[in-house]
Amino acid sequence: MVEFYRETEFKETEVGKVPIDWEVVKLGGICDFKRGFSYRSSQITKEPTSIRFITINDIKKEGGLKKGAEKIYLKDDVNVEPDLFLNEGDILIANTDMSKGFIIGAPILIKGLHEQDKRLVYSMDLTKLVFDENTVNSTFLFYLLTYKPVRQKMKSFAQGTNVLHLNHKLAMNLKIPFPPLEEQGLIAGILYSMDEAIRAVDASIAKYERLKRGLMQELLTKGIGHKEFREETEIGKIPREWEVIKLRDIILEAKPGFACGKRDENGIIQLRMDSIKTDGWINTEAFVKIPLPDNVDNYLLKPGDILFVNTSGSYDLIGKTALFRGEFAKCVYSNHLTRIRVREEITSSTWVFYTLMRLWQKGLFKALCNVQAGGQKNVKTSTLLNICIPLPPLEEQRYIAEILSSVDKVIEEKKRKKRRLERMKKAITDLLLTGKVRVRA
Repeated sequence: MVEFYRETEFKETEVGKVPIDWEVVKLGGICDFKRGFSYRSSQITKEPTSIRFITINDIKKEGGLKKGAEKIYLKDDVNVEPDLFLNEGDILIANTDMSKGFIIGAPILIKGLHEQDKRLVYSMDLTKLVFDENTVNSTFLFYLLTYKPVRQKMKSFAQGTNVLHLNHKLAMNLKIPFPPLEEQGLIAGILYSMDEAIRAVDASIAKYERLKRGLMQELLTKGIGHKEFREETEIGKIPREWEVIKLRDIILEAKPGFACGKRDENGIIQLRMDSIKTDGWINTEAFVKIPLPDNVDNYLLKPGDILFVNTSGSYDLIGKTALFRGEFAKCVYSNHLTRIRVREEITSSTWVFYTLMRLWQKGLFKALCNVQAGGQKNVKTSTLLNICIPLPPLEEQRYIAEILSSVDKVIEEKKRKKRRLERMKKAITDLLLTGKVRVRA
């Protein structure tokens, strides 16, 4: 049973106030630095061998293991010094960074990475921190090295321009707060448990996202309960009862927004390209406030409006689409977005939204866009209006839209839960790593 209590006795130190029974130590005073394996490109492979090779590409921004990183292996005939093999609980930090400082000095904790019959070796772009387990809890040290004030210090030790290199001498002189070993273990256990909870929510989100992709593929092309299909249409195989129409035939308008370079904190919210998330929701933290235009009524959004990204610097983002669900009481949108309003007597805006979203995921708009001066990519309104989409009977559209919306709502609630857990972990991390709140068994 862990007990939390508020600390009342502190001492002033080089790193600020810490509890009186904590030490302040140099990182090099508790760890030796051991650089990784210097390799040639001919010694590595993407084909699995008995030795997985850990590189800076395995580190995510600000520390930790990157999900989905491509695995690299050392060829089996490569000779490696025994002390370059990794063990459970080892910590690596990045020596090199080509990502503008996001990973310089950032740590990886080797935990659960050893696959069956495979060993781990780390590259020369990484440094292993070698320490006495009777003095240092490795998981605690990992969390301390990911703590924002420590990350900022590590970043300040970077040297170089396009490629950053960690100055080991400065890193070894980094002063850090250092609790007794037992408390290190308790802090590590709490933070690791919170990370486990976040990972569980992540796994659940991924599960429902796979379900949504499968449902979109099935329902938006085959519908519900159909047995007869038309094999040859402009868009492929569809149920016999469905029609193929052009987008222009089922909408009231496709109206681009307006540009505004002025800002006004007391003005109206304007949504922009980065307001449109890849999952079809509005990013409520990505907007600007602009002076109220005279013709504001022409550009106000209402629930059920579809927002289509018509212009972007990236081919992959052209056609990104979101459904406005009333996230803001009053807002307008920029010229890089097109507002689509449908004829509700013949179609469902939610059906059209999911159909456009699927076409974006398939890369249709990437293929249809043209390049403007300055490299901006654009889909013309006329091009958008001429795309062909399937049109089921209205009741079937609504039913399919309701199914997909229900899955989307589950996903969004799980994402909100994840954000709450992340905020909670951030607050608890700050309290525990500064000693403001203590733990004891």
